[in-house]
Amino acid sequence: MADITWEEAFYGEGASGYRIGMDGDGNSSIAVAGAESAHLTDSAESLRQLIRDIKAGKADHLLTD
Repeated sequence: MADITWEEAFYGEGASGYRIGMDGDGNSSIAVAGAESAHLTDSAESLRQLIRDIKAGKADHLLTD
């Protein structure tokens, strides 16, 4: 398994942060900031589709006020 190069964490207001990373084999990973050893890994295309779906509002039902 290749080493993951992590991006800076994305933080919401008063919330935990998430980090996205890529490895040398072209796989993408996502983890809670500070817990990168427990990451989820899939293909780069899967990450792209996840981001497109979130931007399209397909996860809006998970948001609460």
